[in-house]
Amino acid sequence: MAQPGRPVYSSQNGAGQAQQQPYSNGPVQSPLMNSPHLSDGQGYNSLVPGMYSQQVATKNPLHTSSGLSNYGVSQNVPQFSNYQGPGQTLNRPPVGSASLATAQQGPVAQMPPPLQNSVVVSSSAGTFHSGVNLPAHSNWQYGHAPLNQPTMGSQANHFAHGAATRPLLSSTVNTNASTNYNYVSSAGGPPVQNSYTKPGFVPLPGSQLTYSPVRPPIGTAPIGSQASIWPLAPPAAPPASITSQALQNSSTTQEGDVASTASDGLLVQNNYDTIEGGGFLASAHTASAPQNPKTNRHVGSAYPTLPLGYQNASPSGGPRMQYPGGPQQFPQPCLGTNPLAASMGGLSLQPEGLRPINLLQERNILPATPLQPPIPNLHEDIQKLNCNPELFRCTLTNIPQTQALLNKAKLPLGLMLHPFKDLSQLPVVTSSTIVRCRSCRTYINPFVSFLDQRRWKCNLCYRVNDVPEEFMYNPVTRVYGEPHKRPEVQNATIEFMAPSEYMLRPPQPPVYLFVFDVSHNAIETGYLNTVCKTVLDNLDLVPGNTRTKIGFITFDSTIHFYSLQEGLSQPQMLIVSDIEDVFIPMPENLLVNLNESKELIQDLLRTLPQMFTNSLETQSALGPALQAAFKLMSPTGGRISVFQTQLPTLGVGALKSREEPNQKASAKDIHLTPSTDFYKKLALDCSGQQVAVDLFLLSGQYSDLASLGCISRYSAGSVYYYQSYHQQHNPLLVEKLQKELKRYLTRKIGFEAVMRIRCTKGLSIHTFHGNFFVRSTDLLSLPNVNPDAGYAVQMSVEESLTDMQVVCFQSALLYTSSKGERRIRVHTLCLPVVSQLSDVYLGADVQAITGLLANMAVDRSVSASLSDARDALVNAIVDSLSAYRSSVLTIQQPGLMAPISLRLFPLYVLALLKQKAFQTGTNIRSDDRIFTMCQVKNQPLVYLMLMMHPNLYRIDNLTDERALNINDRTIPQPPILQLSAEKLNRDGAYLMDAGSVMFLWVGKNCGQNFINNVLGVPHYASIPHNLAQLPELDTAESSRVLAFISWLREQRPFFPILYILRDESPWKPSFLQNMIEDRTESALSYYEFLLHIQQQVNK
Repeated sequence: MAQPGRPVYSSQNGAGQAQQQPYSNGPVQSPLMNSPHLSDGQGYNSLVPGMYSQQVATKNPLHTSSGLSNYGVSQNVPQFSNYQGPGQTLNRPPVGSASLATAQQGPVAQMPPPLQNSVVVSSSAGTFHSGVNLPAHSNWQYGHAPLNQPTMGSQANHFAHGAATRPLLSSTVNTNASTNYNYVSSAGGPPVQNSYTKPGFVPLPGSQLTYSPVRPPIGTAPIGSQASIWPLAPPAAPPASITSQALQNSSTTQEGDVASTASDGLLVQNNYDTIEGGGFLASAHTASAPQNPKTNRHVGSAYPTLPLGYQNASPSGGPRMQYPGGPQQFPQPCLGTNPLAASMGGLSLQPEGLRPINLLQERNILPATPLQPPIPNLHEDIQKLNCNPELFRCTLTNIPQTQALLNKAKLPLGLMLHPFKDLSQLPVVTSSTIVRCRSCRTYINPFVSFLDQRRWKCNLCYRVNDVPEEFMYNPVTRVYGEPHKRPEVQNATIEFMAPSEYMLRPPQPPVYLFVFDVSHNAIETGYLNTVCKTVLDNLDLVPGNTRTKIGFITFDSTIHFYSLQEGLSQPQMLIVSDIEDVFIPMPENLLVNLNESKELIQDLLRTLPQMFTNSLETQSALGPALQAAFKLMSPTGGRISVFQTQLPTLGVGALKSREEPNQKASAKDIHLTPSTDFYKKLALDCSGQQVAVDLFLLSGQYSDLASLGCISRYSAGSVYYYQSYHQQHNPLLVEKLQKELKRYLTRKIGFEAVMRIRCTKGLSIHTFHGNFFVRSTDLLSLPNVNPDAGYAVQMSVEESLTDMQVVCFQSALLYTSSKGERRIRVHTLCLPVVSQLSDVYLGADVQAITGLLANMAVDRSVSASLSDARDALVNAIVDSLSAYRSSVLTIQQPGLMAPISLRLFPLYVLALLKQKAFQTGTNIRSDDRIFTMCQVKNQPLVYLMLMMHPNLYRIDNLTDERALNINDRTIPQPPILQLSAEKLNRDGAYLMDAGSVMFLWVGKNCGQNFINNVLGVPHYASIPHNLAQLPELDTAESSRVLAFISWLREQRPFFPILYILRDESPWKPSFLQNMIEDRTESALSYYEFLLHIQQQVNK
């Protein structure tokens, strides 16, 4: 679809190439991972522990041009549509930003804590169910040739990102190299906890451990064979070259960053890139590094031949402890395809998921219950340990062996993540030792292989690692010698309490700053009453501890600060009228401790709405107000919540309207790119100082959300949009703002976070989607992380996976909790590898495919045009169904044939084309379109699918059949209906759940029972036109309907407004617009769309 000469953009939220001035406060975006610069990308000057720098960023220009639309570095992007074969790349030139680099001082050298045998497993809130077998959907990728990276030899998992090639590092330094300790048990008695001796100690006679692991082996055991017993072959000591390197005063860590060394020779990391552990790009293996040969990736029932470095090796200084008969093998299940399914491969039976269906003939293909993701074809013992698809989901649950096979399938390969989701069951591990691969830094997980009691093999890079002594003790069972039963190896989702090595500075306090628009237009809407009251009511529920700080700024044509110093009788307002050179009038009393100054804060919230009631100031200096907020927050980091009601008109960041009122948007008039780069530059400043900005836009007029939204996108914030908000004229939005603001204020929050996604060697990640800034190639900077944010990544198969049975993906989120704890949340997903094209289609996850396509389409709309994005979405269906027809179907049949796994693909894409983000020819306001695009990029998949394809239920005949029983409540479960007016009966009442809005349509001939017992009115004609709330009646019918709607609302973080419609209702057009299968003025019906697809496939 790319046109010659047309710039093409990707979604990477990175900075452009280093052609311009370095930006002083931006995060590090070094073109080389082994840069010699000391930089943590944070802007902290941590010379003294516990002291926060008061340094405020200088304002060097990011670049010389204004830059209308910069979304990242120049990089290779997979073709989105019109597949033309491998090797095609779309190179996007940088517009609007430069490579951000800053040289800053490293943190104070910190000693790691002493080893302790204390591991605490606790549970925190959420909804994780470890054993749920939910199906998963397919991923896709078009003709994406391996990116231009140098050959990395046996290096694990290369992340391809950016056009710059990266040199192969000569060696890998093991930053976690530590002394091996031998356990000594008391003679003739039980194991003695916390008893260690260094190598060289000869155990007492008879001090042996009987080792009886119960976990099944990883690999397929021969039928009837017995477990093979292998003599212990202990790991060799680290090679001398590596050891000597690690003891130098300045060493290059696995990420290529420079690390200082403490006086005792221990490495002290200098930036988040290092403390989280390197990405695979810089984790090249040395020749002497012990690792398994490539041919031994399949681990069978007997242990593979020990690699060089492990054969006949004994630790220096003395013998190891011997086990009776040697270490027994671990009975781990096969980490491959389900043996039952594999054994059926030779039969002529065709899997149900591959049964071809003719979409033109089978019209009722929408399932009556919510579509579940496909279940990966893994051994059941492995699958029950797999990550919950609500948290981690791949577009293809059968990973193709090669990029050529992926290209042939014409499906996108990518991941959909919801990493910080609220969970009801979350194992939390407290330990001084977090076990990670010494090469690729993968966290130990359920899919590693234990070669014996003392060694485990990484499931991403296949390096063999030692099991640390502390890890031998299981805190749950209180048994020594069962590392395979520890919580880290039994849970695909787990959270670690991070030790001090994972901190660049003392954990920051929770800091919240509210910035309110108080111009005449803002006061007229009445929003300040609602917001101040909601904040006042929830002050005690805001996440935090005794260190929590809070502050307030208001602005119109000037900026108003509020001193809340303890001891004042009332808040003191300080006005700064110089908006050209903003300064902080009183830095020490503007952010105050919430507990110590609570009374003053409450007084301010009560009086703020009345302070500006007579204001006639119509100007808005949003840009200077944000600059002031940044200066106030930069010493500590935190969250800025901005409430804006109009187009900014004064000072830096002032905008002009690009949309005529009531003008119908033509394709040429759609403004999707920012008109200034001020908000992106400021967002990158904020990201560098661990500040996120959330934007609440409450406007009835054009406010250029395309420009304003950058402040949230690049600082990992969120955008909330309440079109035409007014306290009296639009009471439904008042309730929505109240409910959503309460959720926003009280939900869990993580500060100063970074996230990295790792994958098995041979796969590479090349594009990220979501709100963040990309630091150092594959590290996502998230100044704030919240449980309602989703992310997506695109991937490619860089090396052949032919000698692998499975591949794994792992996301690691390092963050500071509101209680001041440094934590790491890890999710690991395991999927089988397949060599047949039919198997790739069999494992297609159609919802994940659609979600990833939606993210890609937003980027295509911004970088190229809306029509290009729409064409690309249609071509995605045409290409995949054409490939299925030509390569998988053995008998050519007339009609539009599709495998069952992709039967909903055309329907979902048609629904996407009818969304506000991608509609054409209708009167869609620019801000509405941009906000929908923001939702696509930032919402988890489950909410994105509901927004794209609403659920329709008939609710006038609800029964308790198949109902759910939750907390003594009975929740009816009516079947989901197709989105077509054909399904509507004038005798019934129907509820449409479209995510952020619900419609209850009542037919003209609806039964009197429903009208009386649910709506509480005598007859149809008496239903009010503006009815938006169902009365609570003492009837069984009312209870069922209310319980069902309440249950639906509880499933999401936002509050959907309920509109109750009659035939003459003004909201009826919006209701019918969501009837995806029907024809509209600008879009085809579902059947017409299928005919169009068939025509393209048959070409």
